[in-house]
Amino acid sequence: MRFPSAGFVVWVLVICFSACEKPETAIPAFSGALMELPSGFPEMEFPEDNAFSRSRWELGRKLFYDPILSRDSSKSCASCHKANLAFSDDVAFSNGVEEAPGTRNAPSLANVGYHPYFTREGGVPTLEMQVLVPVQEHNEFDFNILLIAERLLSNPEYVSMSQEAYDREPDAFVITRALATFERSLISGYSDYDKYINYNDESALCANALRGMDLFFSNKTNCGTCHGGFNFTNYNFENNGLYETYPDIGRMRLTGNPEDEALFKIPSLRNIALTAPYMHDGSMTTLEEVIEHYNNGGENHIHKNEIIHPLNLTEREKEDLRAFLNALTDEGFVNNPLFDK
Repeated sequence: MRFPSAGFVVWVLVICFSACEKPETAIPAFSGALMELPSGFPEMEFPEDNAFSRSRWELGRKLFYDPILSRDSSKSCASCHKANLAFSDDVAFSNGVEEAPGTRNAPSLANVGYHPYFTREGGVPTLEMQVLVPVQEHNEFDFNILLIAERLLSNPEYVSMSQEAYDREPDAFVITRALATFERSLISGYSDYDKYINYNDESALCANALRGMDLFFSNKTNCGTCHGGFNFTNYNFENNGLYETYPDIGRMRLTGNPEDEALFKIPSLRNIALTAPYMHDGSMTTLEEVIEHYNNGGENHIHKNEIIHPLNLTEREKEDLRAFLNALTDEGFVNNPLFDK
């Protein structure tokens, strides 16, 4: 039996562990200050009845981390949307009160203020209304917004903060709007990719990631067709060939239209390296699995997007794609003390 030479082993180790090493970059141009928009990001729209203010944001942050929102006071928004995971979760399904099993993978809340609609089937038109979904879902908070307001009324701190923020006592209006205000502040746009594209930092991306970026946006993969734009999503509803038969009927759950069966809202890929497991059901645990899924072309389904087909990528191309996806991680966002409890 012949063993590889020492030189060959060293070369392999260098490729595996140092492929994406790059020099230290300069002090970031984006500080991550509250509601500061990164370069390349459009203005964020706020409802007329919920303009941004620091007092509203502080009330929303307090509510986001408070299990008072759930029936048995055991779960908060942060239970399923963890700051260090780009406000996603690390399990396929997050459990609700009394550990009731969840039904869909918790998505990241990064840049959620830019989304045109919410939930996987897109049935909720505003961020303020979205807050009501986990509150009333039996497998999440299993509660009632009016009963939450009653709890808050007995808490002098919440009463004071509500008066300062909205000039009224805590009620359903205050709860939904304060939470939406905090969630709109979860802005992520200073990854290595952003430094390279928007801040002219040519050292931000290593050679692997640069090749991966070119491949990502190429006609060979068509990744950028669905995951384009500043937020790496076009927000459309598509089927990616995850299964031939879906236990979850997707957008059809909302519309009742058979043409919408197994269609799901396309997620953003920002901070994707931190938000495993992947897919609407958390069925894929690694980026390698995701890349292999698209490389193979997915399963046959009547509604599978026609651009999804076998890619025949080389091993180096797969690694380059993974390097690029890793470069979408925004360390400043996930470590921003403004978003800590």
